[in-house]
Amino acid sequence: MKIIELLEKRHDRDDFDCGSEALNQFLRQTARQHIQKGISRTFVLVNTEQPNIIMGFFTLSLCEVRSATLSPQLAKKYPLQIPAVKLARLAVAQTFQRKGLGGILMVEAMQRAVIVAENAGGIGLFVDAKDAAAKVYYESYGFTSLEDNSLVMFLPLSTLYQNLNQTP
Repeated sequence: MKIIELLEKRHDRDDFDCGSEALNQFLRQTARQHIQKGISRTFVLVNTEQPNIIMGFFTLSLCEVRSATLSPQLAKKYPLQIPAVKLARLAVAQTFQRKGLGGILMVEAMQRAVIVAENAGGIGLFVDAKDAAAKVYYESYGFTSLEDNSLVMFLPLSTLYQNLNQTP
């Protein structure tokens, strides 16, 4: 059975390879330090039969954005600075890619973003797409590009609720 849990020492970070050295290095060298320092939270997808093998992971953090970077119709609704959740990283190990695990991680990240917004406030979920292919992937979940940078993308809280079939 697949489960998602907070990254711990027992998880095998050294053998994780998603094909992106930057993401691999973050998981191996930085993710646990960020958890300990309260900077971000990294969650891993594992199989309960092999609970130390990381199939994929995502990292969430808090962020604050300038409303001017949003579309004009959204920007006029908010003050100058607004809180949100950031999907800082998302990766699936190469041996598990193209099997729907990215979707499992994405849905979990969205659910956690909703929980944060409901308990601390926030207008939605932001992500920095690493390239055009990642942008297309995030667009499939309803993310839209910001006005000043097409690779910085936003998923409003209302769309999060729709994606999760929840009501606010």
